[in-house]
Amino acid sequence: MYTASDKRYDKMVYRRTGRSGLKLPVISLGLWQNFGYTDNFENSEKMCRTAFDLGITYFDLANNYGNPYNGSAEETFGKILDRGLRSYRDELIISTKAGYDMWPGPYGDKNGSRKYLTASLDQSLKRMGLDYVDIFYHHIYDPDTPLEETALALDNAVKQGKALYVGISNYNREKTAEILEIFRELKTPYVVNQPSYSMLNRWIERDRLDKLALDEGFGLAVFSPLYQGLLTDRYLHGIPEDSRVGKGRTWIRDEITEEMVARLNKLNDIAKGRGQTLSQMALSWVLKNEAVTTVITGASRPQQIIDNAQAAQKLEFSAEEEAQIEELIDRV
Repeated sequence: MYTASDKRYDKMVYRRTGRSGLKLPVISLGLWQNFGYTDNFENSEKMCRTAFDLGITYFDLANNYGNPYNGSAEETFGKILDRGLRSYRDELIISTKAGYDMWPGPYGDKNGSRKYLTASLDQSLKRMGLDYVDIFYHHIYDPDTPLEETALALDNAVKQGKALYVGISNYNREKTAEILEIFRELKTPYVVNQPSYSMLNRWIERDRLDKLALDEGFGLAVFSPLYQGLLTDRYLHGIPEDSRVGKGRTWIRDEITEEMVARLNKLNDIAKGRGQTLSQMALSWVLKNEAVTTVITGASRPQQIIDNAQAAQKLEFSAEEEAQIEELIDRV
C-alpha cells in the first residue's frame, strides 16, 4: 500500500487562485496523455505518486482524456486512487471537464448544455469513484448554447454537492467577462480559467485575458506551457524519430524551422546560465505572469515530473534575463 512522503510539502510553492481561498501548487499534473487504457498502468500510477510526493496536489482530468476510448484516463485515475492515493483525498485537488465530443447523439457532442454537462459529471464521478470533484470546468465555449444555461449547469453542480468550485477552459476575454457576470449573479464559486499559454503562445497577453483575471480576481491554470514539447531539449538539434512530432502526434512539425531551432538553442543557453533546463525555464517564465496560479504539465515518465517540479524553486528572473528572452520571443 502506498504511503506518501512526509516531506511532500517541503519545497513546492502554492499560490492562491485569484482572490479565492483555494491554493494550488504552481506545478500541476495533467492526465491528458499516458493515462489511458492502453498505457502502462504501473508507469501511470508511479507518475501520480511521484507528483504527490513532490507536493503536486492538483490532478487535472477531463471526460474525454485517455485512449483508446474517452474516459479511460478517469478510470485509470480511479484505480490509482483505490491503490492508496484515495486515503489522501482531502489533500488532493481533482478536476474534470466536459465540453468536447464524448458519446453518440445530440446530447454527448461538443456543447455546453445543461443536459450534457450534468450527465457528463455524473459519469466522471462514477469512473473515478468520487462523490465530488474540486473543480468542474466547461471545457470549451459553445456558441450554440446560451452562456446562462452553461453557467446555471455549472452552478447546479456545486449546489448538488458534486463540485466545490467551477472553472472554464478555452474561453477568451470577451466570453469570460460575459459568463463572469452570470456567475456573480448566481454567487457561483467560479475561480479559474484554463487557457493555453507559453513562451511560444502568448495569446492571453494580446487578448488581455490575464489582465482581466487580475482585475476580476480569478486565477489562470495554463496548459501546454512547453508548447507540445517544443520548449524542451528534444528539438535543439532537429526532430528525433521517437519524439511526439516524429511520431506525428502533434501539430507543430511545420513550426520547427531552422530559425526556430536557432531560437530554441539561444533560449537554452539562457536557461543554462540560470542553472535550469530549457523546460524548467519555460515553466518559470509562464509563472512570472502574476495572473497565472499554476501550470498544468504532462509527463510520460516520473523523472519528467521530478524535473518539472524543480522549476518551482527558481521563479525569479533578472532584468537582463527578461530582456534577452523577450528579444527572442517578442515575435510570437
